[in-house]
Amino acid sequence: MTTTAREIASQPKIWRCALADHSAQATDLLSLPGSRVLVLGCGTSAFVAESFAVLREAAGLGQTDAAYASEPWPWRDYDAVIVLSRSGTTTEVIAALDALPDGVRTIAVTGVADSPIAQRADDVLLLDFADEESVVQTRFPTTILLLARNAFGEDVGGLPGQAEIALAQPSGIDVSRYTHFVYLGSGWTYGLAQEAALKIREAAQAWAESYPALDYRHGPLAVADDRSLVWIIGPVEASLIRDIEHTGATVITGTQDPLVELALTQQLAVAIAEYRGLNPDTPRHLTRSIVLS
Repeated sequence: MTTTAREIASQPKIWRCALADHSAQATDLLSLPGSRVLVLGCGTSAFVAESFAVLREAAGLGQTDAAYASEPWPWRDYDAVIVLSRSGTTTEVIAALDALPDGVRTIAVTGVADSPIAQRADDVLLLDFADEESVVQTRFPTTILLLARNAFGEDVGGLPGQAEIALAQPSGIDVSRYTHFVYLGSGWTYGLAQEAALKIREAAQAWAESYPALDYRHGPLAVADDRSLVWIIGPVEASLIRDIEHTGATVITGTQDPLVELALTQQLAVAIAEYRGLNPDTPRHLTRSIVLS
């Protein structure tokens, strides 16, 4: 078993640890009732930031925006900025922190205690127990979202058990049938769809896309055919399923909690990589962190 596969399978254990030992601190640092919050990240962390922002606003905790740390973003007089970085060394995230106005509270969610990002932040939610050896992130981002949902008032106590059962089952997906993978989501699950597609690209070097669910009919549907697998994470309209199936594509509609579904999509990415003769532990052109000179 590859390191990536082991780390995917370890998520139930990691989630239990997070809820048992880090719930109180996560609630204190992530909920911030009434505050205007900006969440920043790059790559996977940017997608997690998008899901986080939707979840926090939906919980009624205050205005929450998400942005790529690597892109220019407008300043809107935020009370706090949360930065997400597994390694704590990403150059663009460090630059974004350094560019913030004086006096703005900064909170880092990271896996490395003595990293440059942790050292710059006012407060740190340290998830070193969820850090990974793999280049491709799996359990670190899902643990952030698990703790965020718990902090925002959701009952997520049953998710480790659900994930344990789901990950132990065979997927039933014949990866040899497909050359095109599409993930769709809505609301906070759109961030998960983007992350799921990224995993296919990173681990398996395969053609993978992601879209807001109902927008898929507005153009991207044109390339779907019998070699396409379309996985919808979260609620879905029956008419969309019919329209996709009309192209000949195979449609999967999630029956698990969306976070568990994300873990299953990570598992599928490894299976595709192995079918293609690739090692997901050594993704092409990628490193654990983007550190620029």
